[in-house]
Amino acid sequence: MIRRREFIAGLGSAAAWPVAARGQQAVMPVIGWFSSRNSRTDDYVLPAFRRGLNGQGYVEGRNVMIEYRWSDTQNDRLPALAADLVRRRVAVIAAAGNANLVVEAVQAITTTIPIVSAAIPSSTAFNRPGGNVTGVYGVLAELGGKRIALLHDILPRAITIAVLTPSAAAGGAADVQEAARVLGLQIKFLIAGTDRELDAALASLAQMRPDALMHTSAPLYFTRADKIVAAAQQLALPTIHHRREFTLVGGLMSYGTNTDESFHVMGEYAGRILKGEKPDNLPIQQPTKFEFVINLKTAKTLGLTMPETLLATADEVIQ
Repeated sequence: MIRRREFIAGLGSAAAWPVAARGQQAVMPVIGWFSSRNSRTDDYVLPAFRRGLNGQGYVEGRNVMIEYRWSDTQNDRLPALAADLVRRRVAVIAAAGNANLVVEAVQAITTTIPIVSAAIPSSTAFNRPGGNVTGVYGVLAELGGKRIALLHDILPRAITIAVLTPSAAAGGAADVQEAARVLGLQIKFLIAGTDRELDAALASLAQMRPDALMHTSAPLYFTRADKIVAAAQQLALPTIHHRREFTLVGGLMSYGTNTDESFHVMGEYAGRILKGEKPDNLPIQQPTKFEFVINLKTAKTLGLTMPETLLATADEVIQ
């Protein structure tokens, strides 16, 4: 027969157990995925990020949670989304898309939550970045000249290249202009920093009739890849892009950093920070892999014969 005192003590333990269990459950760390793009476009890079986390022993839903926040290129939403993640007390923030704006939105509220990014600006010191930000240097703007050269390889008689850019001072615009000058090409910049401007720029291509279309790197273009590629296809314009995802939806070529590598490092660093490492002790890494992708099906539709030398250098040829 259970004595009354033991029975009451047992009740006290039983009552306390759910509270303790809830406390243990709350220990699971939370990563804030904070992106200026949207869920559809980030689906391309999240698997690599998760693999990086897995390599550090973290599996989403098992011993780490990820809270997702997307602004869908609506930059005015970034401060509120950043504040929401800070209130959520996430352990680390993974900044994607327009990393500069995303990081600025977080640091306007707090400078203590660690941030990892796949697009660190070149002005940041590599070996000891300092502060609460680390990740991978985003080599995007610097490759504009290479893309112009690739267009010239397949279109040696081209004269005019239309270039979408969010602003006249956007990163990479100067490199594109210089590369075009060397090759004797004319660049027509089309300012397209908003959806309305993008629609107007794409509509103007019919009258402009350039020989090819490309663009600088911007989250808006990434999230509107289908629209950009469709407009080019309608006018039979060859295109080159900064990410392979554009070639997957019908773009002719792409040349840029390997996103799997960059986001894998991003996930790895997030895991190491969860284990206790400080972001200012994690050196910013430079990309080591670049990928050149050709959509051969699109080339045939455009009536283009891709040089064998170019096909031989491609990392991927989409048939």
